[in-house]
Amino acid sequence: MYTGQPKKLIILNILDILRRHTDEDHRLSQKDILELLENEYDMPVDRKSVKRNLMDLIDFGYDIEYTETVRVNKKGEEETIYSDWYLNHDFSDAELRLLIDGLLFSRHAATNQSRELIKKLCGLSNEYFDAKVKHIHSIRENTPKNRELFYTIDILDEAISRNKKVSFTYNSYDVDKKLHPRRTEKYVVDPYQIAATNGRYYLICTDDKHESISNYRLDRITGIALLDERAKPKLEGWTLPRHMAEHIYMYAGESERVVFKAKRYIVTDIIDWFGTDVSFTDVTEDEVTARVNVNLAAMRLWAMQYGRHIRVTYPESLAEDIKNDLKEALSHYE
Repeated sequence: MYTGQPKKLIILNILDILRRHTDEDHRLSQKDILELLENEYDMPVDRKSVKRNLMDLIDFGYDIEYTETVRVNKKGEEETIYSDWYLNHDFSDAELRLLIDGLLFSRHAATNQSRELIKKLCGLSNEYFDAKVKHIHSIRENTPKNRELFYTIDILDEAISRNKKVSFTYNSYDVDKKLHPRRTEKYVVDPYQIAATNGRYYLICTDDKHESISNYRLDRITGIALLDERAKPKLEGWTLPRHMAEHIYMYAGESERVVFKAKRYIVTDIIDWFGTDVSFTDVTEDEVTARVNVNLAAMRLWAMQYGRHIRVTYPESLAEDIKNDLKEALSHYE
């Protein structure tokens, strides 16, 4: 309980009451606010002060709703009663839940970081929202985490904004479940964009050794540093939507045209993976021919995943590679 607060804090305490105790389904009368001010803040005030401060908050731009009711008092005079006060929060409960679910199903943030972020998101709503999410525990405890992730994101944001190069160590996991550098020298890159896909953050960039686009998982990056050297301009014609559609598993390398036959019932999956740039021809009741521009290494893996439902017809070299992959996979079970 707060004790002996100065009267000038009334407006802040009223705002806090509205934030913590109200929404469209939970409204307060001026009498309710009076009681909460006294019980929670040890601040007895009169009804007129509550009304005046509520109106001041509205004048300051806070999205506060209330109901006006006109009634006749004992003197036979009309008077307006203001009631049902509540604050429209910046985020609806559904929006907050969507953000929290994104953290719960995320595979890149450490468990304690996710919990801390969820706690902050809950603070954007009220006590009733807290009750809806306090029993949700879907954060994975057994996934190794890179605690430098958020720092890496901060540095990359600054580098992209200032058009600067960055250097970092890129790592892989070994059987000891720890990150180990892939090479001794640092990677030096021109950062384009940070993208989130398949539950991971990726850095899209070009590096000093190759002119083509490279993708690096942020949770595998350590020791990042912002460099003074200016980054090279983006490759002509590069756009993020096209890049994401053509690099479905974020493999590096150029994209090529691929044609494949597919069962009609997986058209939704095809559009989910390749976007709306995919073209369909030779449509029958059971089958369709799809044409996409995609990274060949990614397509080779995707074709294995959907092997029961599709058959690559072009390029022939890719079809042959997939056929060999399937034979090798089958041999493991013979």
